[in-house]
Amino acid sequence: MFVGHYSAALAAKAAEPRAPLWTYVIGCQLLDVGWSTLIMTGAEKVRVDPSLPGSSLVLYHMPWTHSLPAAVVWSLAAALAVRLALKLPWRAAVFVGLAVFSHWLLDLAVHRPDLELWFGDGKVGFGLWNYPVIEQAVEIGLLAVAGAFWVGQRVREGRRAWPAALFLTLLVAVQIVAMLTPPGGGAAQMGIMALAVYLALGVVAWLIDRRPVDAADRLPASAVRA
Repeated sequence: MFVGHYSAALAAKAAEPRAPLWTYVIGCQLLDVGWSTLIMTGAEKVRVDPSLPGSSLVLYHMPWTHSLPAAVVWSLAAALAVRLALKLPWRAAVFVGLAVFSHWLLDLAVHRPDLELWFGDGKVGFGLWNYPVIEQAVEIGLLAVAGAFWVGQRVREGRRAWPAALFLTLLVAVQIVAMLTPPGGGAAQMGIMALAVYLALGVVAWLIDRRPVDAADRLPASAVRA
């Protein structure tokens, strides 16, 4: 699961627009941001098996980011952090936390059994990766539905839809590149590349969402009513 994670960010932004888009975009991948860092240090482990369908990643040790209790802790920490640092309303902070936890739930659907229910014990995963065509359809489908809600929310605010459409196009393009570029190199290289992508998409989300609604960014009133 890659681009499908961003469906949770866009759905959360549509449901609770008071949190900045970048908090949702980084939040939905926060577990993988931590994973990228920890595989570089060796605290979590990964290897590549090109014979596997779908994803070639063998994620055999990642208790600090992708175990169920770790996901809960990351989610609560993210909600508290945005509440305190950004002074967001509690409802918006909770939605950021939910975006973080959505990562574990979506991973549960696609991963082979590598998500621990407790630290070092009870690995689960429904294995949709073993059916790559279906898995990709699910990812793109989730993104399309959530993206439609997000674009609708922007239009209701009187903002233009084209920046959102560009962001959705970028997400699909990154997904295609990831599909055509199998993981290579060591864990450090893999972690650096993944971290760079997650942070770059967060910056793009900030650029799209950074300006308040003003006269330059508003659609004509007649267009909004239409």
